[in-house]
Amino acid sequence: MALHPSARRVQDELTRLGIPAQIVELEESTRSAAQAAEAVGCDIGQIAKSLVFRSALTGKPILVITSGANRVDEAAFGQRIGDSIERAEPDFVRNATGFAIGGVPPVGHTSPIEIYFDEDLLRHPTIWAAGGTPRALFEVDPRRLLSASRATPTRVT
Repeated sequence: MALHPSARRVQDELTRLGIPAQIVELEESTRSAAQAAEAVGCDIGQIAKSLVFRSALTGKPILVITSGANRVDEAAFGQRIGDSIERAEPDFVRNATGFAIGGVPPVGHTSPIEIYFDEDLLRHPTIWAAGGTPRALFEVDPRRLLSASRATPTRVT
């Protein structure tokens, strides 16, 4: 079965980056971390949520790859990076990444984006991340993903 075009774009980027991961498209939605964890049978902390924020200083997008068990403390995180951030609207997310909310992957965006990586994800041998649609996921070593995405590791809580 052929991958959805958005999932295919992510799979192609994973291959280009040398990440040995395979996109899996599921019947059920994996839009939320809880749904994704249940669908693949892992701990919610192993789900890598890709959340897009908008910089209050520059208006540029900021991607935070965070553990499904965590909630980004926007004020504390903003202080850590020297900026104030706000949750981005759906149109902003799609324009910034090329993907809709619920399926934003950690790689394969249409434009360069500043990326931060939740250190808590590094506690797991593997994590699951969105693969371009609300039903597509891939399993990956978090250290490989951190390196390939050129993200900055940080605390988000």
